[in-house]
Amino acid sequence: MTEINLNMYHAVALAAALYYLGNLMCSKISIFNKYCIPAPLVGGVCFSLVNTILYATGIAYITFDSTLQTVFQNLFFTTVGFSVSLPQLKKGGKAVALMLALGVIITVIQNVIGVGLCGALGADPRIGLCVGSIAMVGGPGTAASYGNLMDGMGITGASVAGLAAATFGLVAGSIMGGPTARRCIEKYNLEGPTTKNASADVVETEEDVVSSTSGTFVKAFMLIMFALGIGNYVGAVLTEVTGLTFPGYIGAMLVAAVVRNVVDAMYNEFPMEEVDVIGNMSLNLFLAMALAGLQLWLLVDLALPMIVTLAVQVVAMFVFSYFVVFKVMGKDYDAAVMTSGFIGFAMGATSNAMANMQAVTKKYGPSPISFFAIPMVGSLFIDFLNAIIITGMLGWLS
Repeated sequence: MTEINLNMYHAVALAAALYYLGNLMCSKISIFNKYCIPAPLVGGVCFSLVNTILYATGIAYITFDSTLQTVFQNLFFTTVGFSVSLPQLKKGGKAVALMLALGVIITVIQNVIGVGLCGALGADPRIGLCVGSIAMVGGPGTAASYGNLMDGMGITGASVAGLAAATFGLVAGSIMGGPTARRCIEKYNLEGPTTKNASADVVETEEDVVSSTSGTFVKAFMLIMFALGIGNYVGAVLTEVTGLTFPGYIGAMLVAAVVRNVVDAMYNEFPMEEVDVIGNMSLNLFLAMALAGLQLWLLVDLALPMIVTLAVQVVAMFVFSYFVVFKVMGKDYDAAVMTSGFIGFAMGATSNAMANMQAVTKKYGPSPISFFAIPMVGSLFIDFLNAIIITGMLGWLS
């Protein structure tokens, strides 16, 4: 079979095209806009489907250099780190603590479902961890890391199962987040800033209100580059000291948070609007590339126990997020937005969570506390606790 390989420049051009395709489809097909489906998801999945058809028919399949995908991912999460200021931490500390507690609960639930169902259906119960929090809360990075470890332990198919489940989770988490938030908002007649302050015909968007000068934009970009570079070293030290595997952007997020608070302490105006613009661009390109690179044909090869388990994981996630997360977080507009984000990171990755919340807030209005609490939990704290839980359960099952 012919393999068509795109270099990193071709890949980023493809991502940009898919983003615009997604935007076009969201504007023309009302159901995407109605249920707050992110544009990069639409464009990326369309490409994945085409690639899967080419693969299934034996014609060819397309791969691409993911170097810039990783760069854009790290850029985006660095900008998220800049949103962490001490005054905001004091205000949002309760939301972070509650969201973290909910994250730990769903981590345990996912592993119980995975281990229980795989064992009951005749598969190795340890494979259940691969379709549990390793793939769901952990995402593709954690699935790849633990998959290799479990393969070395003689657990047949751990890597393939984990990556396939993580692929499924990325798509499911993106599809579920927006509609669940919309259901919460409409059922309880919640009002975001947009519905409160804008008329039905005129909705002010982020693009309408952000203004900048070239000097300020350059300052923002240089701050991001500084935090990204120093953060790479900090992340390596963290991994070496703790012995745990963390996403590559964790160090950059931590450094960015420190830089933000140092700048604030010096009474300098921080270019947060410009940082947000750069983060938004990076997120859209990263997601388009990540979803375009999904090898959906891996899902076809999942054994029956994994298919059943993943189906149950989806149902459990909806029930837990709608009936527990939304209510625990306050049953208000912010809670609805955070629910969409919770589904994103608990089913796939924090980038999916941010895309879910971005799609919801674009329609209903901003929710600053959501964009603070979700990345703090999904990108930082939950990774520590998930690693501890997985390691403990793996040792117990072995």
